[in-house]
Amino acid sequence: MKSSLALFTLTLAAVTPASAMGQSQSDAAVAPDQQDDEIEFSADSIDYDFENDFVTAAGNVVLNRDGYKLRADQVVWNRKTGAVVAEGNIRSISPDGDVAYGDRIELTDSLRDGAVDNLLLVLDDGSRLAARRSERFADGSLALENAAYTACAVTTEDGCPKNPSWQIKAVKVIYDPVKKRVKYQGARIEIFGLPVIPLPGLSHPVTDENRSGLLVPDIKFDTVNGVGVTIPYYFSIAPNQDATVTAQVFTDVAPLISGTFRSLDQKGAFQLTGYATYGSRIPTGASQLLPNAEKDFRGYFATSGRFRLDDKWTVSQSARIVSDRTFLRRYDISDDDSLRSTINVERISNSSYFSLAGWAFQTLRVNDPQNRVPVALPVMDYRKRFDDPVLGGRLEVQANSLAIGRSEGQDTQRAFGSARWDMRKLTNWGQEITLTGLVRGDVYHSDDNALNDTAIYRGQSGWEARAIATAAIDVKWPLIGEAFGGTQTITPRFQIVATPGLANLAVPNEDSRAVDLEDTNLFALNRFPGYDRYEDNVRATYGMEWEINRPNLQANMIVGQSYRLENNNNIVPEGTGLSDRFSDIVGRTSVRFKDIVKFTHRFRLDKDNLAVRRNEVDATIGSKGTYAQIGYLRLNRNIGLGLEDLRDREEVRVGGRYQIDNYWSVFGSAIVDLTDRSEDPLSVADGYDPVRHRVGVAYDDGCLSMGVTWRYDYENSGDARRGSTFLFRLALRNLGV
Repeated sequence: MKSSLALFTLTLAAVTPASAMGQSQSDAAVAPDQQDDEIEFSADSIDYDFENDFVTAAGNVVLNRDGYKLRADQVVWNRKTGAVVAEGNIRSISPDGDVAYGDRIELTDSLRDGAVDNLLLVLDDGSRLAARRSERFADGSLALENAAYTACAVTTEDGCPKNPSWQIKAVKVIYDPVKKRVKYQGARIEIFGLPVIPLPGLSHPVTDENRSGLLVPDIKFDTVNGVGVTIPYYFSIAPNQDATVTAQVFTDVAPLISGTFRSLDQKGAFQLTGYATYGSRIPTGASQLLPNAEKDFRGYFATSGRFRLDDKWTVSQSARIVSDRTFLRRYDISDDDSLRSTINVERISNSSYFSLAGWAFQTLRVNDPQNRVPVALPVMDYRKRFDDPVLGGRLEVQANSLAIGRSEGQDTQRAFGSARWDMRKLTNWGQEITLTGLVRGDVYHSDDNALNDTAIYRGQSGWEARAIATAAIDVKWPLIGEAFGGTQTITPRFQIVATPGLANLAVPNEDSRAVDLEDTNLFALNRFPGYDRYEDNVRATYGMEWEINRPNLQANMIVGQSYRLENNNNIVPEGTGLSDRFSDIVGRTSVRFKDIVKFTHRFRLDKDNLAVRRNEVDATIGSKGTYAQIGYLRLNRNIGLGLEDLRDREEVRVGGRYQIDNYWSVFGSAIVDLTDRSEDPLSVADGYDPVRHRVGVAYDDGCLSMGVTWRYDYENSGDARRGSTFLFRLALRNLGV
């Protein structure tokens, strides 16, 4: 019969002088402060040895005390010494949720301290500690001899046993359940059963909480810096703050120190990152390593953050500054060719938007002088949308200002105010008609205009004003029906935009330089990307969109062209597709089949001879584990050499990954510059000039992640030289710190 008794109940039931004689009924009562010391247990049977004062519980024995729980086939309790010996299918659970399994456990009656044979300890994060012999102390800590630790699963999905991907074996292991930390003596790590790395003095947490400690190192080799070992150390400063300090040691150059600090609170978050070293630097443009090498401080600083002051106001900032133009490439931090720093104050409500910002840039391009790079401060933008209809349409007003300064170059200040009215109607025949009206007034002031090398961007010095008025009608007629086993939509579209002639060239052009006709701006009121240039005259734009939706298949196509009553090539450069009365023909095709095929093609055809002026393809074929990607871009616009923002280019990008099995995969990618002098007379490429490629192999089973990557860069710039880089990556679950 199942027994479920408390310790004091068992004491009262004992019919022995040693336990009962001389006690009165009132003496046997248990005081409230004694009840916390009781061991509650249950068992199929209980036997009491009166002579030796032993209690033996057998059959599904369960003991509980102070949050500690023990289950065994048999438990023998020596009431004189307080010793508890459990045997057979032992399972012990601590108050923190750690579960221990063993063949035989010797404990005190506190159930906290004792010795365990053949221990298996399953921690609350799923990791495991195993040892031939272990001892648990009163504070709950464990000392394990000849132990092993792993965070990997030791069974398959079918429940069959398997060897873990990695484990740490040590002569002795100390586990502290309070600090949730494991310390090792004489440790080494084994990967796939092979001893790989000795780990003297290793310790790490076994919790999801952030803890200070050493992160897993990285190993890298490249032809410029030699062999490099990255050793990061993580500092857990507070629950909402942390920092990482990293030392990178190289065989061929001086060490590099970096650090990152992060903070998060109720208002927002920010991050600070810095790199520093003292070493040789080859000036940009130098072709030889010596004697052009210079020794100097080299470093990089970056910060970013965003704070929400209340429901409407936010402040955000980011800054990036580097000591020289090749530092980021030399140490494989970034391939950016310019760095941007900004600060922005925003207010966003349901019907209005306000922004006050500042922008600064640092160029990393070889032939781009820093003193010609602009600083934009302040940049102000305000927009207000009125909820109540005005003449049946929606009214939105905008105010914008901009000040751009250069240490050596043109300075420009701009301010404008505008109002836009839109009314959308649906006819009985299903046409969607949108009427638009726009009025805007601009004021400009500029200095040192002659320092601008591009004449059509200069504008006139001093004060200039401009008034803009635009009226437009846009008609769409979606025709929907069943076709090809799905739903087909054919949408003819026609638009007329009218704007009186403007003196565009009288004002500077700072934000509307990289103009190019494409499917995204075909039906825009203004095809220029910014505010400084605005299309005038009367034009008609016409096009067709086709879409089909079937189960697992979606396809979309758009094509269109525009016609202008008068030529307007004084502000639109030749080759952009907009300079003549008839524009070039632009379009886009997108196809998606399940998650296997994703394909997008954009094109622009010359209106006169259908020559391809823009040809862009992006395609992905395959599954999540095995796929191939290709990207191709050719810009053949035949624009003059004076417009740097509109240089022609041709390149191809390929990449892919092949999943060998559940865990192993190989991957690779390449970028090839196909530009030649027929496309860009200033290009030094020969029509097939590789830029970068990489090839690698990776393993990832969710517990162990490792890989080897070989990358080759073909470009030289100062001390960022062409050559190979080998990266060895190893990540072990739970061994971050």
